[in-house]
Amino acid sequence: QVQLVESGGGLVQAGGSLRLSCAASGRTFSSYAMGWFRQAPGKEREFVASISWTGGIKYYKDSVKGRFTISRDNAKNTAYLQMNSLKPEDTAVYYCAANPGLISTDPRHFGSWGQGTPVTVFS
Repeated sequence: QVQLVESGGGLVQAGGSLRLSCAASGRTFSSYAMGWFRQAPGKEREFVASISWTGGIKYYKDSVKGRFTISRDNAKNTAYLQMNSLKPEDTAVYYCAANPGLISTDPRHFGSWGQGTPVTVFS
């Protein structure tokens, strides 16, 4: 298992940007595919973005393509989610997760989760 801690959430006006970080400790970070998920009030947790071990493959939820960028720095054991052009509908608690297998969009494949960081976008 790997331990994950998110940071970088906050309150931002629509059109603004935030950068979320996910610091990992424990097992070898570079052997995990990483993902970002979010859960809005009253809604189910949903996939946002994921990245492969080396960072060479990335997947995105359609509604965030072109606005969000997932990345990772294996030397720093950290994954990132750069969020630009934020919209009120992006408001949610954002979670990072680690998958010991291949890159995936299915939350059931991710065995380690952080505690979440809240993002609120106001218009």
